[in-house]
This record gives sequence, structure tokens and C-alpha cells, in this order.
Amino acid sequence: MLDLWFTEKQTKNVNFTCRIARTLHTETSKFQNIAVLETEEFGKMLVLDGTVQTTVEDEFIYHEMITHIPLYTHPNPKMVLVIGGGDGGTIREILKHPSVELVVLVEIDERVVEVSKMFLPEISSALNDKRVRVNINDGIEYVKNLESNNYDVIIVDSTDPVGPAEGLFTLDFYKHVFKSLTDDGILIAQTESPFFNRSLIKRVYKNISTIFPIAKLFLANIPTYPSGLWSFTIGSKKYDPVSTNLQDKYDIDCKYYTKELHRSCFVLPKFVQELLK
Repeated sequence: MLDLWFTEKQTKNVNFTCRIARTLHTETSKFQNIAVLETEEFGKMLVLDGTVQTTVEDEFIYHEMITHIPLYTHPNPKMVLVIGGGDGGTIREILKHPSVELVVLVEIDERVVEVSKMFLPEISSALNDKRVRVNINDGIEYVKNLESNNYDVIIVDSTDPVGPAEGLFTLDFYKHVFKSLTDDGILIAQTESPFFNRSLIKRVYKNISTIFPIAKLFLANIPTYPSGLWSFTIGSKKYDPVSTNLQDKYDIDCKYYTKELHRSCFVLPKFVQELLK
């Protein structure tokens, strides 16, 4: 029997390797190579251009943290925009909030959505909800062409800052996001590893804090992402996620996020604090 392994080259000096039981799907779309692998340790894994995007075993950490921090911070989120995130995990978490009336998912690659529906129903199950609109489009162009004051929360659930996603980490993009948010709107973006992407984190935090009155960075531990330690950056026009009152908020079913963690995840190690200066 063959001993099969998948290896992601996370940096020029670091690889991440998993034993795989079988390959469930591979194809090349207009934008990228798409693969779904059955791994021995993390279950089904979605891989784009050789980079791990999500796994059934640990996806809840990323999707809960990128969603519930901003949606609990905002007192009444009704309209939510997700840029990227074609696997649907962020959508699933957004719909746990009873105030949400409409979620628009803008994904550049339709095949990521379709493949996720076919092979990752645990993650993509909410994509067919009546409150969800899937728009196959370039997220950068979509936000650029939006009218002002559209969304309460905008979530940038992007891939790594290379290729089509590179523009999602720029000052110009964040300016368009700011315009597209309501007067008390909130932006959140995944901002990579504080070990392997320090210059990116520093640049993104500076850009967001230049535009938004309130800017904060928080961390979560995600085993399959580079270094295992992952950052998210939030920009808010009005509400501070650290001081928001969660005492009387409704409860939702989560595996990682808690109301206590909501505040504590903003307590940063000193080396991460130094990145933001």
C-alpha cells in the first residue's frame, strides 16, 4: 500500500505535511488549482494552488473568530458582506445571529463554491439559505462599485495575499470598504501569521488604523495554518470590540468562540504588540 502525503510549502524554509487517505477531487479552474483531500489527521481538506484553505477538523476556529467578534461587537447587524470565503463556513456562522437579514457572498471563483457544496457539506451547508446571495465576482471591483452606507459588517475572508487576493490587503481597498459601510459599520480581515507575515501585519494594521477610528488586532490558534498562530484585524467606525457589553447578548452554539474569549483574544503577546507600533 502506498504511503501518501500532501505537503504545503508555507515558506521557503518551512513545509506542512499531512498523510492523506485519498484524493477526493482535483481540477483547474479559470483562477487556480482546486483539490479536496481526505487526510488522516484533519479529515477533508480544501487546497487551493497547493495551500490549505480549510479542514473539517479545525475550520470552526477560523470561521467562528472571523465572524462572531464583529457580529457581537455590532449591536444590530442586519446586512453583511463576505469577500471570498467560497467554502461557506463564514456564512454558516453569520446566520447564527438572529438580527441578520441578508448576507452577500462575493467569490471570484465559482468552482470553489460548487466544489465545497459537493465535497464539504459540513462547511457549506448554509450557502443555500434564503438569506444568502452568492455573487460570482471580483471582490475588489465589487466593493469599489458599491454605493455608500450599504453594509453593517464587511468580512474579508480572503486567501493569502498573492494573485487575485493581493489587492484585498491594500489601503485603496480599505478606503472603498470604509465608504461601503454604514455609519457604525465594522470591517474584519484575516491578516496572516505573526511569525511568517510580520511586515504584512504591520502594513495592514497601519492602513486600517489610518482609515478607521478604532483598529484592533486579535489572535486565534489554528493548527493547519502557517505557524498555528493566526491574526485578524478589525476596523470599526464606532464600536470598540474590547469594551462592548456582551452580558445580555443572546447565546449561540460554538466550539471555540466564547464571550470571555471575545475580550481575551485581544490581549497580545509582546512581540505582536511590537509589530503594531
